[in-house]
Amino acid sequence: MKKEALLYDKLPDSQVQCHTCQRRCTIPQGKTGWCLTRLNEGGVLYSLIYGEVSSLSINPIEKKPVFHFHPGTRWLSLGSLGCIFRCPGCQNWEIAHWSGKYPTAAYYLSPEHQVEMASSHGCLGLSWTFNEPTVWFEYTLDSAKLARKKGLYTNYVTNGFITEEALDTIAPYLDVYRVDVKGFSADTYQKIAHTPDFEMVLKSAERAKRCGMHVEVVTNIIPGVNDDDVELKGIASWIKSNLDSDTPWHVTRFHPYLKLSHLYPTPVSTLEQAREIGMNAGLHYVYLGNVPGHDGENTYCHHCGSLLIKRYVFDIIENHIREGKCPRCDTQIPGRF
Repeated sequence: MKKEALLYDKLPDSQVQCHTCQRRCTIPQGKTGWCLTRLNEGGVLYSLIYGEVSSLSINPIEKKPVFHFHPGTRWLSLGSLGCIFRCPGCQNWEIAHWSGKYPTAAYYLSPEHQVEMASSHGCLGLSWTFNEPTVWFEYTLDSAKLARKKGLYTNYVTNGFITEEALDTIAPYLDVYRVDVKGFSADTYQKIAHTPDFEMVLKSAERAKRCGMHVEVVTNIIPGVNDDDVELKGIASWIKSNLDSDTPWHVTRFHPYLKLSHLYPTPVSTLEQAREIGMNAGLHYVYLGNVPGHDGENTYCHHCGSLLIKRYVFDIIENHIREGKCPRCDTQIPGRF
């Protein structure tokens, strides 16, 4: 469904400049921006994917992954088409690398119907995921406003390349900001995301934190791309200094896919080393992802070391947290439990 975009400026010669993502594309008449989801038609910028749903399912919040915001709850999870990046190993490339041409498998779902589905199926909230939710901004904003009225929480699973204007607009209605930090250098971001401006991602996460959102960080560690100790130490130090020591950091195992199918899966030892880097930097909660059964999936009290939550993949096997506290030492565990 086509709908006028919210954040853009009109320029001379019927051009427009989009202010939804940090690329801030200047778009001539009759053309789309870098993401292919926004069209300049007669000097008016339109979203081409408003309400267009390509993926819909009910998932535990652990699948995002988010571990410190009402663990074990179910969320209605939706995706659309397109992305700000074109990551070479994208697992959802069929929708994220959308060419901008129809027909597609997407179908229209109104914000009202989306919220009603979440409520009627016992979901705690809405999660916009599978592709980049920033390109779906107008739809997620409308849906988030309705969700807030219904008492539902909201979540962005994002690459963090959203503009300040867009983030500030949706911030009053967005509860959880699960952000990918794909590396800690311009070179790595150029390889993965086709942009060297990784500091924009960091600043957006910091801004989300200041706006009161629950923030968790994910780094998918790719062999030979972003597994350098210098980059991992940079990410860990940034989380500690610019977010806080209680912010969860998920270091996840890469699986070969698409243009990176020639690589090997990340060695578990590399993930364990990354976890050690994070803990040595002063982070209290560093998790291993995509390694079923590993102790790094579990939550331990940062004060006494007691096992608080035992996980297997996306399932919670044990949960010992009581009223947000460790039952052994009574330490408050950061997050919402």
